[in-house]
Amino acid sequence: MAVAIALSRRGRPAAAPNPNVGCLIVKDGRVVARGWTQPGGRPHAEAMALAAAGAAVRGATAYVTLEPCAHASPRGPACSDALIAAGVARVVIAAQDPDPRTDGKGIERLQDAGIEVVFNVLPADARAAMAPWWTRQALGRPFVTLKLATSLDGCIAMADGSSRWITGARARSHGHLERASHEAILVGRGTLDADTPKLDVRLPGLEGRSPKKLLLTSGTAPEGWTAVAAPESIDGVDSLLVEGGAGAASAFLAADRVDRLLLYRAPILIGGGRSALGDIGLTDLAEAHGRWRQIDIRMLGSDRLDVYERIRTI
Repeated sequence: MAVAIALSRRGRPAAAPNPNVGCLIVKDGRVVARGWTQPGGRPHAEAMALAAAGAAVRGATAYVTLEPCAHASPRGPACSDALIAAGVARVVIAAQDPDPRTDGKGIERLQDAGIEVVFNVLPADARAAMAPWWTRQALGRPFVTLKLATSLDGCIAMADGSSRWITGARARSHGHLERASHEAILVGRGTLDADTPKLDVRLPGLEGRSPKKLLLTSGTAPEGWTAVAAPESIDGVDSLLVEGGAGAASAFLAADRVDRLLLYRAPILIGGGRSALGDIGLTDLAEAHGRWRQIDIRMLGSDRLDVYERIRTI
């Protein structure tokens, strides 16, 4: 299942608005096919894997990160029906689909066909891999990642606004990889005016994965950008990367719209520079505790990356 979950990440964000699902088909202890949701949401992961497996699928086990869909659409048949028709003997499922068109129905249909079904295998990991889609289903809004690149003393720029470069090449490359995994990227008006950022993906082979560009502003946006008035008004995307600056970061934190925090810290001291954050609406220090859980730490050259997730119950 862990491999199927890793496969599911290949479909992010291109699978949107469909969930980015992974599927692995195993027979006699050997992987016979792999699949993940393709750009635009079709083919589904199961359909891709079944097509690759051919006749070898009969009697095999399918590992799927989300309950196979139970509803047909003009774009293709229900995956539960496709698995039944292919003759799989066993289906292992990570997470049950919250979509009311499938919720439990896919599992029931497989069981009624005599297929052994095992579910709730690494469900938290599967939901994390599908976080943008899952957040849309549960909260009706995009999954938001906030990126901050700071000095050790929490500055994002010199006092005059210069910020190229606080972090090194490896950290910046990782930042471009994060851009490629989001549908949209946002900065504030101050960052646009000061840096005129391109916000594209400059990694070989991923140039075509550059996200849509959003501008947090009460005014208009230049050509090629979309203006959004507030964190709560963003729609039409399932994943958003907030990249700068302090005003935009503070606005999203104050609105409690940040689900994941990327904190890149360079081993430098600036002193008297521009702070990473402004007022985020905190009135009591006790309110700051218990909100964030660290989920990753890594070194990127001489820079350190700490990844946190917002603690929520969804």
